[in-house]
Amino acid sequence: MGQVVKLIQLVERLEELDEEECIIFACEPWTEDSDAMVVPIPELEAAPDEIPREAAEAGMTYFLEVFIAREVVEGWTASFKEKPSLAATCRRVIEYAINDA
Repeated sequence: MGQVVKLIQLVERLEELDEEECIIFACEPWTEDSDAMVVPIPELEAAPDEIPREAAEAGMTYFLEVFIAREVVEGWTASFKEKPSLAATCRRVIEYAINDA
């Protein structure tokens, strides 16, 4: 099971995470400082519609699959000449999770 970190830390490390095999869970309301964790999909296959016990006990809900979060960041940052701040990038991912996921 994943380690609990702040959501902004996961957004910062999106490129390091296994995009095909992981889901992000986070505490609501989703903010940069929300506690979050990455859970490998194989751990979820036994009960795919359930939140992993550790995430549920920490008050977390489904946030996004890693590959979707990465696509959101890549698509959004492609329109900028300079890389946006980490905080702005995290806010964009949260906005996507709330409104479009």
